[in-house]
Amino acid sequence: MAMLRSMMVRFLATVLICAESSPVCAQAFGTSTANKANLVALERIWGLAQVKRDARTVAAMLGEHFVDTEYDGITSTRSVFLAEITDPDFRPAFMTTDNVAVEVYGDAAVITGDYHAKGTYKNKPYEHSGRFTDTWVYQDGRWLCVASHSSRRQ
Repeated sequence: MAMLRSMMVRFLATVLICAESSPVCAQAFGTSTANKANLVALERIWGLAQVKRDARTVAAMLGEHFVDTEYDGITSTRSVFLAEITDPDFRPAFMTTDNVAVEVYGDAAVITGDYHAKGTYKNKPYEHSGRFTDTWVYQDGRWLCVASHSSRRQ
């Protein structure tokens, strides 16, 4: 079952990324509603890929100069962020997003929402809930996340 789920995540990510590259779909993504639905789907795929520790799928969604700012103020580059996903000490159990809102500004979009993540890191349990803000740009025929920020609820 886990393998089937992983294959489905990769398939869906590939379909979305490839679809964005086709001229027909690029025209469809010109509408705000299509952009919003596509971006919400990409956010959900990202979360599933993190739980599956699938850095390859996440990498396909990140801009070259991606920067991540965590709830504790620590920032990381694209390469560090991707390495953390495959860190053997990182064992996420689940990650969910809710109350997602998307605002599209031409070739840029800002996505906000609530997140809840649970798992273990270095054999110590963690559970985080909070808010996130992701900034995406439409570049070279596809949406890429260029910045992500999260803040935890106390």
